[in-house]
Amino acid sequence: MSNIESRLAEMGITLPEATAPAANYIPFVQVGDTLYVSGQISMKDGEMIKGKVGDALTVDEGAAAAKTCAISLLAQVKAACGGDLSRLKRVVKLTGFVNSTPDFGDQPKVVNGASDFLVEVLGDAGRHSRSAVSAGSLPFGVAVEIEGIFQIA
Repeated sequence: MSNIESRLAEMGITLPEATAPAANYIPFVQVGDTLYVSGQISMKDGEMIKGKVGDALTVDEGAAAAKTCAISLLAQVKAACGGDLSRLKRVVKLTGFVNSTPDFGDQPKVVNGASDFLVEVLGDAGRHSRSAVSAGSLPFGVAVEIEGIFQIA
């Protein structure tokens, strides 16, 4: 078990199986030591977390949804690394899309759910550049979708 998986276990988190794409794309692409992971939608226990932040969902509920996206990102990284999470060197960048109302302006607080989780699990290797963007809607009506760029060995 890698240090990352040990840390996840201490936190009571088990990574889900990496999900298959829902359309005509692949879940990740590796170029050199850079891994590009396709957007992961907010899901918990196999169920999509749906709704607009600023309407049906609070900032805290949105942040919890963003955390599930980060968990799914790590699952994809693990799959890309042949099951060996110790190959993950750092999180380079996240781009978070928040299904939010037109007047909602706290997208960064929502995406912090993913960022804070990755720093908690990975320490300094989890610190990353980031964008947090409002979306009028997201696939399947989910609350959050996040894509990531990672450095791997």
